[in-house]
Amino acid sequence: MNTLLLDVALWDLTVDLNGDIAMASNPYSLAQDAASAIRTFNGEVYYNTTLGVQYFGPILGQRPPLSLMKADFVNAALTVPEVTSAVAYLAAVEDRVATGQVQIMDGNGNIVAAAAF
Repeated sequence: MNTLLLDVALWDLTVDLNGDIAMASNPYSLAQDAASAIRTFNGEVYYNTTLGVQYFGPILGQRPPLSLMKADFVNAALTVPEVTSAVAYLAAVEDRVATGQVQIMDGNGNIVAAAAF
């Protein structure tokens, strides 16, 4: 599956050597799409408001159990086509910022490199 390549520092579109919008393909595209799904707020995607993590309420402004956050992140990663399983690892939750990574498995049983969120 192809997706638009995002700059890892800015999480914004980037261009290739020809000046065209850069594309990413498997396996990187799966990892990037899983990280994007985790960064998406529930209701943010106007054509499917069920996508995204329920940040408002149970997470933002609260001290939720890490198990709740991990489960929400895994569920978001599983919404990406071709992702069959996911494991979320939280590196830190400091100053209202959660950092970590998600390791995913594709439909062929390949473990895809972890994507940071």
